Amino acid sequence: MDELGTILGVWAHPDDETYLMAGLAARAVRNGSRVVIVTATRGEGGSMDEAKWPSATMGQVRERELMRSLEVLGVREHHWLDCLDVDMDTPLDGAGYPKVLALMEQVRPDTVLTFGPDGMTDHAGHKSVSRWATDAFVAAAKPGARLLYATTTPEWAATWVPVYNRFDVFRPGTPPVTPREELAIDFALPPDLLELKLRAIQEHVSQVEGMVAAFGEDIFRRAMAEESFRLAAVKG
Repeated sequence: MDELGTILGVWAHPDDETYLMAGLAARAVRNGSRVVIVTATRGEGGSMDEAKWPSATMGQVRERELMRSLEVLGVREHHWLDCLDVDMDTPLDGAGYPKVLALMEQVRPDTVLTFGPDGMTDHAGHKSVSRWATDAFVAAAKPGARLLYATTTPEWAATWVPVYNRFDVFRPGTPPVTPREELAIDFALPPDLLELKLRAIQEHVSQVEGMVAAFGEDIFRRAMAEESFRLAAVKG
């Protein structure tokens, strides 16, 4: 994994990065690599308990959760795009794209990690971010840089989609699946990084409390033990 170099992760909401690349980020930081995380929104539309976490203050809650989670992982560079999160069906404000483009030019990443066009869950905001990251990569990534899309394996999907869909996480046709032999990154987290990732996930209390209550903490230990990405493009 050391060949990932400088990593730019471009995501839609607080916690996207934790689920999909926390282990990779923590490993890279430990190895002295630069990791920069970009988050489009503060997840204002993501309250799972309006009485406990009112939408009016959800953005502040999730901002604090993300900062604590990144601190656990050792990630020190983070940028907000300041887009507004409405709901799962509303694309994000296109004003986010110029900011992603500027960061692509400033950071000059070797590796860009983001959603594929499917958005992983078919969330419209995820798909907006995928488009911005892809377009910015094409326009401004340095030669040799790689663009990688988050994915799952068929085995993972068969085991975990029925579990997560008790909370309606994945819409029909998602998540994307890629045979293991076709993955560009197939990272089985070692025990120490897995425990670190679990600590980071648990900082997103407003998002995981219900799942932990329903399934127990072990669900994340088992489901989050691997991180998978497919190669989308190499900058020529």
